[in-house]
Amino acid sequence: CGECGKGFSWSSDLAWHCITHTGERPFTCSTCRKGFSQNANLATSWRIYTREKSFGYRDCGKCFGESSALVQHRQAHSREWPYRCRESGKSFIVSSSLQRHHRTH
Repeated sequence: CGECGKGFSWSSDLAWHCITHTGERPFTCSTCRKGFSQNANLATSWRIYTREKSFGYRDCGKCFGESSALVQHRQAHSREWPYRCRESGKSFIVSSSLQRHHRTH
């Protein structure tokens, strides 16, 4: 990349990367008219408006609109709560919950 010096194996990857420097947003949501630099982000917006929940957890049947929400839900089932408060010993699935908890001390 001539702007930041980052290297890419594929010219198409370089082309998509360059959009981050230009601020171009070629993908537009037909519902809210918001522009996105990547098609994946447009797809996320579309799922929000259509309430499509294509990420399901087979153990309990709950479905989510984003894969990150499914990952967090799966962690709750497995009791895999990696963020622990050193003061109280309480554990959390996401770091933002631990940060919010720290404010209670």
